[in-house]
Parts: sequence; structure tokens; C-alpha cells
Amino acid sequence: MSLPETEYAVLRQTIAARGTARMILFPVTMLGWAALALIVLTFAEAPVASLYPLAVLVGGFEAIHALHAGVERIGRYLQVYYEGADSGPRWETTAMAVGPALPGGGIDPLFTLVFASATFVNMIPALALQPRPTPMELGVIGVLHIAVVIRIVRARGAAARQRAVELESFRAIHSQIPNPKTHDSHPTDLNRL
Repeated sequence: MSLPETEYAVLRQTIAARGTARMILFPVTMLGWAALALIVLTFAEAPVASLYPLAVLVGGFEAIHALHAGVERIGRYLQVYYEGADSGPRWETTAMAVGPALPGGGIDPLFTLVFASATFVNMIPALALQPRPTPMELGVIGVLHIAVVIRIVRARGAAARQRAVELESFRAIHSQIPNPKTHDSHPTDLNRL
């Protein structure tokens, strides 16, 4: 196999692996959050203990977001550098063209509705614990939960724009390469993707 063929195959495998990891990480995160929230609700005495399950939600969401952003970036790279010829692969170009036409707006690769809902539900342990939380505790807990929801909403917006922005960025970079047919003329760092 030539270097371009190897690179293409490895990057397609990376997309598949990261997509699978995201689909496994989501239920693991939700189960971990639910178990920890139940423990906090049952055994915790301090309202701030509700921040532990919130940390699980945040960690899971950020990991899923990073996996999704990386997959999209690799996809745009493949689209620009490997899908220019009529006889070459067309997966990324075709998937990008079909995506917006899905009825109901398609899927939510970041599971934002579920994460935002779980964040609001996560407030229940703080409100249900005895003794009642002080106004200061409620304020801190509320602000942190709202910050997480804002982060989720902003990440969803960024993910919605990512394909178009990165497609144009890769096209601009590609147009500056003296001979775009040789893939040896540009470095590939898989850790940055």
C-alpha cells in the first residue's frame, strides 16, 4: 500500500473507533452518573455532594464532545484531500450532503438533550437532602449546574458549525500546497486530529 492509501485506511479506522467509543461512553457515563446520584441522594449529608455526579456528567460530555470533534475534523480532512477525484472515495462528501436533509433535523451526536436534562435532574439530591441547603450552597450549586448547561448548549452550536468551518479551512490549506497530488508535501499529525 502507498502512503496515501495507508493514511486513508488508518483515518477511516480512526473515525470508526472513535464513533464506537462515543456510543459506549454515553451509556457508561449515564450509568455512572445515575449510580453516583443515587448514592448521594441516599447517603450524603451535604448538599454540595451533588457536585460529584455533576462531575461525572461533565467528564462524560467533554469526552464525547472531544471524540465527535476529532471525528468531524478527520472527516473534513479526508473529504478535501481524498475525495476530490471523481473516481476516488465519496463517503464524507455524500454523508455531508445527506445529513441536513434528514427529517426532524437528524441525530444529536453529542446527546445534548439527555446531558442537559440529567444536569437539571442532578439538582434533586441537593434540594432533597436534610438539613436543607443554605442559600449560599444553593447559589453555588445552581450556578455550577447552569454553567454546565450553558457549556452543553455552546458545544452543540459549535458542533453544528464545525463541518462547514473546517471544510473551508482544509480547502484553504489544500489550495496553498504546491502539488496537492503528493501527500508527502504536508505533515499528518494524528494526535492533533
